Amino acid sequence: MGEEDDEPENPRAWCELAVAHLAAGRPEAALRAATAAAELDPLSEWAHRLVSLGHSRIGDDREALAPAREAVRLAPGSWPSRVRLAEVLRRTPGRWGEAREQAGLAARFAPEEPEPQVVLGDLALLRGAHREAATHYRTALSTSPPAREPDAGGQERGARGQARINLGLALLRWDRPRAHHDPAWPVDPRETGRARRALEVWSRQVRLLLAVTTLAVAGAALALDRGGEARLAGVAVLLAVVPITVRQARRVRLWSHVPAMLARDPWLGTAVASAVLSVAAFTLWLVLPVVPATPGLAPVLDPLWAGLAGVVVLGWPALAGVRLFAEVWRGRPVLALEQFAAAAGERVARRDVVVARWLLVGRAWSAQLALAVVALAVDPRGAVLGLAVPYLLHRASRRGGPVAGDRWLGVAFALVLAGAVACATGGLTGWVWAWRAGLGAKLAVVLVFALRAVRAWWRGAPGPGRASLLMAEDLLDAETRPPVALDPEVRQALAYARGVVVAFGDERGPRVAGVIGTVSALGELRLIAGEEVWAAIGTDPRVAVFAADALRRRYWVEVRGVAWAEGDLVRVTPKQVLVTEFPGRHQRR
Repeated sequence: MGEEDDEPENPRAWCELAVAHLAAGRPEAALRAATAAAELDPLSEWAHRLVSLGHSRIGDDREALAPAREAVRLAPGSWPSRVRLAEVLRRTPGRWGEAREQAGLAARFAPEEPEPQVVLGDLALLRGAHREAATHYRTALSTSPPAREPDAGGQERGARGQARINLGLALLRWDRPRAHHDPAWPVDPRETGRARRALEVWSRQVRLLLAVTTLAVAGAALALDRGGEARLAGVAVLLAVVPITVRQARRVRLWSHVPAMLARDPWLGTAVASAVLSVAAFTLWLVLPVVPATPGLAPVLDPLWAGLAGVVVLGWPALAGVRLFAEVWRGRPVLALEQFAAAAGERVARRDVVVARWLLVGRAWSAQLALAVVALAVDPRGAVLGLAVPYLLHRASRRGGPVAGDRWLGVAFALVLAGAVACATGGLTGWVWAWRAGLGAKLAVVLVFALRAVRAWWRGAPGPGRASLLMAEDLLDAETRPPVALDPEVRQALAYARGVVVAFGDERGPRVAGVIGTVSALGELRLIAGEEVWAAIGTDPRVAVFAADALRRRYWVEVRGVAWAEGDLVRVTPKQVLVTEFPGRHQRR
């Protein structure tokens, strides 16, 4: 903390010190400073908000919840406190609905601010509601105030940068870390995680066991002429699936949520369905060899027998290939690259740019392969169309700024170009070796991708796949923003004014009404107002309170804020304070 003489002497100074520590990445020191501020002034909403933020930054969201609620209790009209509470609640199991409610209140209190819309977008993105999330992010970008403009390099930071990054993820149809779990469920994600793990292990064990057994039985029947004994062994293995199923079923405690989990995570559902299909195909495959004793059926059943074996053995790699293809062609990476590039000053954005470019390489590779296959089957000269793929890849990649930071990506780009040129040459000249070189280049792209993924796995670094995409989660500017304080002259005007007027809006338009107002020790206004004010703030809580200085009669004050009805009073949390002198006689004329 430093020497004792250098320590702040008032709560506001402690809060400013906590903000400085948070900006410098020292959450422990920030928590100590914020705690000191809260001890000196227990009525400071800012101090409790910073205490909550300090706990969150050190990874203790459970301890962050109580001070966040206290900050909201002290200043119910403070939109930064609502944002802070929403951020804590969205990390608390079973509190997603309350988090969305708090973020919605923050958006009502400050529709001109981007941060509440960003939080609403994050909540939708974590549920997999990509369209809703994109709508909130675009609203945040359109309502951002002029004070937070892009930096000198044209790159956006803060709330705008986070909105750009997460909008890119929504456009890519990003898979959240726990796709099987709905944050709105009132269950701990660890419980659904155990159920998902049990289903995955059961599917993997069953498919692998049956695939190996199928190969062993087929080998014994064809090579050793031991078909009968091999089928009996296969029946024994099929019976062994029963204890595997029972053991994993006991670990699934939330059977009522399993159907919804399989629907939310289609790949988990596909894996479970594939295991069930493998059991059925394997059982039928063992029974079919007995049928050929019926005359005339053997030629018909032979292809079916081979097909069932293929389902059991090739189901796993086929499913992996389909998933890889679907992930490559899912979403809109070109538009996502534009959003990432606008926030490329952020580390997360630079990482997501690389992953999006790898997705573009995957699309280019699969498009080239499809064109090559069609050209070989129809007209080899059609391979010339493949030359457009590297050009389109280059144009799309430039949307994300300069291509740098991943040498493996540059190698993959070069191989895509080489493959297109070689196949086009082979199609026009009929040179076989050109075709071989083109297909070899396509195979090399797969090898480069695999080596890049293995290297990332070995080093624990981000890989080239969708799993390496990151969501931006940093609203430090909003959550540390100080509250608006009332100067002594403003307090004096509100305390001694003969009449206080509140301006509000309802279905009939802007209106004003006289009220009785005081200033509380919390620095907020307490108003006694009529029924029309109470009805109006239920729809739009934004109000403006006017009062004139009754002692010196030189100026009047305007306090713009958020009204919150509580008991018999209307509490107004200030957002902006304006002090204006009355005009002189020459100005009145």
